[in-house]
Amino acid sequence: MVPSPLVLLLALGAAATALAEPLRFVDCGSIDGSIQEVNVSPCPTQPCLLHKGISYSINVTFASKIESQGSKARVYGEMLHVDIPFPIPEPDGCKSGIQCPIQKGRSYSYLNKLPVKSEYPNIKLIVKWELVDDQDQMLFCWKIPVQITS
Repeated sequence: MVPSPLVLLLALGAAATALAEPLRFVDCGSIDGSIQEVNVSPCPTQPCLLHKGISYSINVTFASKIESQGSKARVYGEMLHVDIPFPIPEPDGCKSGIQCPIQKGRSYSYLNKLPVKSEYPNIKLIVKWELVDDQDQMLFCWKIPVQITS
């Protein structure tokens, strides 16, 4: 028996949803916003296994408590309580799914990529992702454990 296209579509939808389940994260100082959900795809289990040479999709849903003309992302690899800057392709939040200016009381979906370069070492660390407003205050800050692997 050949499965119908509808059954295949439903199965694919279920698989995609399983890859993008909300992560358990630590809020590390969201002052001017509140995080509603963090998704890293693909990351079906924690710690997230980040394979070298692959880019991971980041989606953060948050509500703003302030107004801001713009926003900027900063990403770090935290090892032994030391933050090591981690470059991302697009640090401008207004070019990452957020319609600017940011309005107080509104929810936003921040979308970005986390590229894992081949030259990174195999290591366990904490990814710390911040999005700051015009006053350099955190719209959101979250941390998750990851393991970079070949």
